[in-house]
Amino acid sequence: MNKRNAVALVLIIASLVCLYPGLTKPIIQINIGAQLPLIGEFTLFERTQSVVESIQSLFETDNDLVAWLILIFSIIVPITKAVILLAVLAFKKLPGRKALYRFVGLIGKWSMADVFVVGILLAFLATGENESIRAELYEGFNYFLAYCIISILAIQVMDVNTDDLVQ
Repeated sequence: MNKRNAVALVLIIASLVCLYPGLTKPIIQINIGAQLPLIGEFTLFERTQSVVESIQSLFETDNDLVAWLILIFSIIVPITKAVILLAVLAFKKLPGRKALYRFVGLIGKWSMADVFVVGILLAFLATGENESIRAELYEGFNYFLAYCIISILAIQVMDVNTDDLVQ
């Protein structure tokens, strides 16, 4: 294995290390409240959830389409991408290695989708004129963002044009 692919291997493993807490730790907190005379601030709704908890909640409330989309793009695509990249690096005689690598390039574009959705949601809540709605990002967002960046970097570092890759 050449140096670039060794670095890619380390990056893939690091991305998976970031993915787990990115999915299981709280990602965002949304707080809806009101300022009432004599009482002061009153919280009407407050929720802090991880990606996994959000998927579970969506299934429980019959929002199956959204739950499936988040499950596919937040869990299935990242794990599939990592497994394929690891297979491409590990098995020198794997049929269709370059095709698998190109496939990862196609599905890899979706890895940042969740980061953008959370960012847009936060921007919407933060720039709204309603002071009673607040949103705060938690560490799960940072882990998931780190996963996305590291996994994209791993793909960029991989050297698929060397002689050790067989089509």
